[in-house]
Amino acid sequence: MKTLVLLKDVPSSVEVIIFSDNIGKGLHTLEYQDFCEEYPFRKITFQKSGGEFHDRYIIIDWNTEHQRIYHCGASSKDAGQRITSITEVVDQMIYTDLINKLLKNPMLKLR
Repeated sequence: MKTLVLLKDVPSSVEVIIFSDNIGKGLHTLEYQDFCEEYPFRKITFQKSGGEFHDRYIIIDWNTEHQRIYHCGASSKDAGQRITSITEVVDQMIYTDLINKLLKNPMLKLR
């Protein structure tokens, strides 16, 4: 739920896709439902990452002229607790094929 709460102020017009395999403690359906009740105008979908990612990335405006990719050094649940970095990826081309492949992955079913 902590990661979802970070998205509470995202405008309702923004599409948010979370890629995950939901391993470990992961996100549960009940937590997502609670978030949706509290923030009903946020549209968040989940897709399987197929084990392609270990690190965390924020991808903004994919396939537009304003596209940005950021690499996050730590889990968002740890944000503000320890020193970490979020760095913009300069050479985005290395991610193009991977991200397009991920967008074709099946939806992730929460537990």
